[in-house]
Amino acid sequence: MADWTPDEDASALLALIGDIYDAALEPALWPEVLGKTSRFLPGMSSAIFAKDAANRTGNVYHDDGGISPYFKQLYFEKYVKLDPANAGHYFSEIGMPVSTVDLLPYDEFLETRFFREWVQPQGIVDFVSTVLDKTPTSSALFGIFRHERHGLIDDEARRRMRLIIPHVRRAVLIGKVIDLKTAEAANLADTLDGIAAGMFLVDSRGQIVHANAAGHAILAHGDMLRVTGGKLAAGDPRTNEALGDIFALAGSGDAAIGIKGIALPLTAPDGDRYVAHVLPLTSGGRRRAAASFAAVAAVFVRKAALEIQSPPEVIGKAYRLTPSELRVLLAIVEIGGVPEVSDALGVAETTVKTHLSRLYKKTGTNRQAELVKLVASYMNPLVG
Repeated sequence: MADWTPDEDASALLALIGDIYDAALEPALWPEVLGKTSRFLPGMSSAIFAKDAANRTGNVYHDDGGISPYFKQLYFEKYVKLDPANAGHYFSEIGMPVSTVDLLPYDEFLETRFFREWVQPQGIVDFVSTVLDKTPTSSALFGIFRHERHGLIDDEARRRMRLIIPHVRRAVLIGKVIDLKTAEAANLADTLDGIAAGMFLVDSRGQIVHANAAGHAILAHGDMLRVTGGKLAAGDPRTNEALGDIFALAGSGDAAIGIKGIALPLTAPDGDRYVAHVLPLTSGGRRRAAASFAAVAAVFVRKAALEIQSPPEVIGKAYRLTPSELRVLLAIVEIGGVPEVSDALGVAETTVKTHLSRLYKKTGTNRQAELVKLVASYMNPLVG
């Protein structure tokens, strides 16, 4: 199938968004859906994956097969540790598209062993990605590789990426909440009744037409979520207003809700934090599943993870380091001197020395030993 052209009509985008949401409930659809996102950008391959920045490991959850099994295995066995994008993802804002040049100068990227030995042999020239969710040690990401025939990421590619990111993020987060391996559309409501998260099916006015046991338990407390006139309502006025807007928009189709309702904050009286995700049910397999309930959206409620920044992220922001500077700093701590870091990162010693000089200036240090001590103080607050 040929790459989609920039003047592709809006119906193609709407169809893609519908497919993305269907994949949230039927994970087996992801490879085909990701193939469509590749053609939409366009790019050679799309993937949803995770990286553990602390251990420099990773895992692919779903991909479209555009990267060969050989290169995929090679990446996680060897090159994930050399990927210069790792440090950059500490700084990446959730839901924003980030290309190679946003993480490091492109000429520096071309220097790296990662480019010479893994990227270039495949004809890849660029990669645009976004952080979907992150913890202090790992990030879940969605990204698309660009081949030589597509060229570097440009304004049009960024615009297209921004069009699909909110929907991919919502679908992935909801898929994580309900953790379904397979789900037949006809039995979807019964399947969702058994999940641990609270689940509510609502119409365009917010009227609750169905709730699972966990949802009823949340409503029984009547604090962060309650029933008002038959409608699902939040205790916080701003969140409640947002829910009303989302339910009304959901009745207009998948694309209408855009970035709204991806992760609405909720707070219980005891201070515990929860998050609500809203999935439209107006097309595809989701529409068939919800037809008997006349529902336009499903609301999933789960306990929120603690928002704790990782030590490298704290260091990077505290000293206003660039991703390249943070990458060199962490390598100095882990590996040692300039020649060793140069060899490990696959860049010239002069490049390492340039970043090292900037690190000294920004951190107020003069020697590598002082940099090591500085990083140790963030990793272990008891170190003085």
